[in-house]
Amino acid sequence: MTEPTSPRQPWLRLPLRQSITARLVLMSAASALFIFALAGIVLYTVLKGELLRHERDGLFTTLNDISYQISRAGNTERWGRVQLKLATLSQADQHVSFWIDSKDARFTYGDLTHLRSTQVADDGKSVGRLHLPGRQYPVHIMSRTLPAFEERPEVQVTVGVDGAPYFEMRRTFLLATTVFSLLGIVLAVISSYWIARAGLAPLRRMSARAQNFTPRKLSARMPVESLPQELSVLAEAFNGALGRIQEAYTQLEAFNADVAHELRTPLANLIGETQVALARERSAGEFKGVLQSNLEELDRIRSIVNDMLFLARSDQGEAATARVPARLADEVQKTVDFFEFVLDDASMIITVAGDTEASAMMETALFKRALTNLIQNAIQHSPVGALIRIDISNQEETVRVAVTNPGAPIDEQHLPRLFDRFYRVDSARQDINGSHGHGLGLAIVKAVARMHGGRAFAYSHGGYNSIGFTIARD
Repeated sequence: MTEPTSPRQPWLRLPLRQSITARLVLMSAASALFIFALAGIVLYTVLKGELLRHERDGLFTTLNDISYQISRAGNTERWGRVQLKLATLSQADQHVSFWIDSKDARFTYGDLTHLRSTQVADDGKSVGRLHLPGRQYPVHIMSRTLPAFEERPEVQVTVGVDGAPYFEMRRTFLLATTVFSLLGIVLAVISSYWIARAGLAPLRRMSARAQNFTPRKLSARMPVESLPQELSVLAEAFNGALGRIQEAYTQLEAFNADVAHELRTPLANLIGETQVALARERSAGEFKGVLQSNLEELDRIRSIVNDMLFLARSDQGEAATARVPARLADEVQKTVDFFEFVLDDASMIITVAGDTEASAMMETALFKRALTNLIQNAIQHSPVGALIRIDISNQEETVRVAVTNPGAPIDEQHLPRLFDRFYRVDSARQDINGSHGHGLGLAIVKAVARMHGGRAFAYSHGGYNSIGFTIARD
């Protein structure tokens, strides 16, 4: 069965054509990529936050220490000691910088050119960035405004830390995470390929074994015990399909043989009678008799061919389309009347019982054809003087017609196969009246029932055999 096509782009349609191993590897790679990317993003975000918090804590501590000393420096003498300490701290740690800005030039510190052009929150909590010339990375700064004290006016104290270590650590972590993720993806692809190959090994063995099956080896089955649980279900389904194929193939072989046999007999009769007729000079009356006999055989061949064509259309899903509402009892009675002379010759009687008001949507010609075959079958396998009963019953969604006749019992195992083409149970159902059909009558009954949304059935009990069919009411 081909998959329904839909308007997809070629790159979307390609993965559907790949092997299961390739699909598993691709899905594992995509899963690994997602997991590593998610883990990398989470770790990078956590690291970034922790580094920033660490720098903020350091800036806050340094700013508090400097602010305490500056707040007590109210004259130029003390301010000089503050400047000296700031210079000492800057020399001791090249990554730390200080700026002090005020309206009085005596109480300032550092190069304030770039600081004054940068907007910095002076709440003593927020971390800002100051871009200085000659530096690749910005400086992280924190500012606080201190009130005037004695001679010193109000000042803005700013502490800065070189951001290079912070950004370098982020870049190094990002690079390491990317390399590690790519390496992990490669390892995941390699390991998933090995796992997929190992996991699908039983499936490959199943495929190799399935390739050895031929029409002559349909009795072979796939071993189930040695397979994993998931594949054992597939193997059981495959074995079930093989069983059905074997049964269908056996039936097809028997069907072909039966068709050949059914056609060979009338053809042999035609050829034989024609050869005898042409062996010597004969009168017009004698040739007429031969032609009449040949016509009977030709009519039998035509009947077989027509029935086979009808069954072929039914197998292709043809349904009864010319349905009309009709009462079953009326159609049954019309069919029974057709057998009036046959019944008289065999001293048989047919009675119609059951729900005489039952009706359904049906194609009357097909209904009569199926019922005719059932009546012929009942007459053929009933003793002289037998009483044949036709029962009509209403069911939940269908109506049921059953033809019951006395006769040899049919074994339970043969009942489901009575509707197979050319199927005969000679040991169980003997032709009491010496007449015979060509083995397609009950198969046509089953086909007619299916075309009307119903089914065929057969029962045998207490010396009576009941065969019939159902059709949908609507």
